[in-house]
Amino acid sequence: MAKIIRIDHSAPTLAARKRVAAYARVSVDTDELMESLSAQVSHYSTHIQANPAWEYAGVYADAGISGTGTGKRAEFQRLMQDCHKGLVDIILTKSISRFARNTVDLLNTVRKLRELGISVRFERENLDSLSPDGELMLSILASYAQEESLSISENVKWGIRKRFEQGEFQAYNIYGYRWTGNRFEIIDEEAEAVRFMYRSFVEGMTLTEISKELARRDILNRKGKPFVKSSIQRILDQEKYRGFSILQRTYVESHITHQKKMNHGRLPRFVVEGTHPRIISDALHEKVEAERKRRRKAGAVRWRTASCFTGKLICGNCGSSFTYTPGTNTNKSDLTEFQQGQYRCSNKRNNGLKACNAKNLPLRALRQACCSSLGPLFGASEEAEFDAAWINGQVNQIVVFADSLEFHLHDGRILKTPWKSTARCDAWVLRRQKMARMQESEGKQ
Repeated sequence: MAKIIRIDHSAPTLAARKRVAAYARVSVDTDELMESLSAQVSHYSTHIQANPAWEYAGVYADAGISGTGTGKRAEFQRLMQDCHKGLVDIILTKSISRFARNTVDLLNTVRKLRELGISVRFERENLDSLSPDGELMLSILASYAQEESLSISENVKWGIRKRFEQGEFQAYNIYGYRWTGNRFEIIDEEAEAVRFMYRSFVEGMTLTEISKELARRDILNRKGKPFVKSSIQRILDQEKYRGFSILQRTYVESHITHQKKMNHGRLPRFVVEGTHPRIISDALHEKVEAERKRRRKAGAVRWRTASCFTGKLICGNCGSSFTYTPGTNTNKSDLTEFQQGQYRCSNKRNNGLKACNAKNLPLRALRQACCSSLGPLFGASEEAEFDAAWINGQVNQIVVFADSLEFHLHDGRILKTPWKSTARCDAWVLRRQKMARMQESEGKQ
C-alpha cells in the first residue's frame, strides 16, 4: 500500500518594515536657509519612501534655533517623544552638528535612544549609533562639532564688538520707534504714551496707578496687552528715549547656554550719542531720577502715597529707614490700629534678622508716642487724637530704638519717650470680642 506524505507549504514570513524618521535643522531663520531646510525635508521624504524595507515615519525640522541645546527645539522634542512612544526605529540626520553641537546633550540623547533600540544614522560621518564603535566615534566627532560652534560664536562676538567700537548697532525692537531702512523714526502715538509714563511718575503716581490709567485709556503694548509694572519700569530705565545708545549692556557668557548677563564691567561698554531722535528731554529724565531718589530715601520699596511718617523713621540699631507694612486683613473695621499696619526696618526686611534685629513698630504704638510727646507742644492732652500736623510742623526725624523713640524737632530739640507694643494683647482682646459676638448671635438664634 502506497504511503502518502502531506507537505504543507507555509507562507514565507516577511520582515517587518523599519519605521524611519529624519531630523533636519537650520540655526538662522533666513530665506536662503529656509530654502535649504525645505530641500532637506523633501530629500528625506523621497529617500525614505523609496526604500521598500522602510516605513515613512515623518521628517522633523527646526528652523532658526541653535544646536548647542535641545530644550528649545520643539520638533526635536517631539521626535524624542515619538521615539519613547515606539513610533520610530531609525533616525536619519545630515550630520552630528545638525543633531547637536553640545557633546553632553548628544551622547545623553544617543544613549537613551540606544536603550530603546533606536539607531541614529549620521550621513556626513557615515556613522551608526548602534555600531560597536559608535559611541567612541560620536564622542570624538561631537567634540569637534562643539569646538566648531565655539569658534563660530567667538567670531560672531568679535564682529559685533568691532561694530560697537565703531558706534554701529543692529536694529532692535523698542516701543516708541520703528526701524526704517537704516535708522529709527518716532511713532507719535507710542512716543506720547512714553511721555505720559514719565510725567505721571514725576507727578507722584505709582507704577500700578500708571498701569491702570494706561489700560483705562486703552493704551496697550505691541502685543495688544496692558502695560505691567515691570515693563513701565524698563521704559523709565531706557536711555534710548534720550537719543543715545549704550552698547554691550549685556553679553552671552556661554555659547552652550546662550543666557544673557548684565555687563557690570566684564566687557567694555560704549555710549554712542545721537543715534536716533529723542522722545524724552533731559529735564524730564532728571525729574524722574529725583523722584526715584526721593522714594528710595523714604524707604519705599513698594511705594505708596506718602504719609506724615514717610522718610522720617530711622532705625536706631543700624541707621536704615523704617517702611510701612499694611495689615493683611481687608476688613479694617474689625482691626486694631496695630493690625492695620506696622513699620519695619528696611535692612531687616531685605536681609533678615542677622542684618538687624530691630523690633517692628506698630502704627498704634507710634501714634500713642506722638500724642504723649508732641501733643503737649500744641496744647493737646495725652488722650487727644493723633494729628498728622504735629509731625509735619515739628519733626525732622524719629529714631526708633527697642523701647524708646527720639523725636528730633526742627528747632534742634530732642524729645525721648518710651514705647511698648501691645500687639499680642490687642490680638487676644479682638479674638475675645469676636467670640463674644458669635456666642451672643448663637444665643439669639
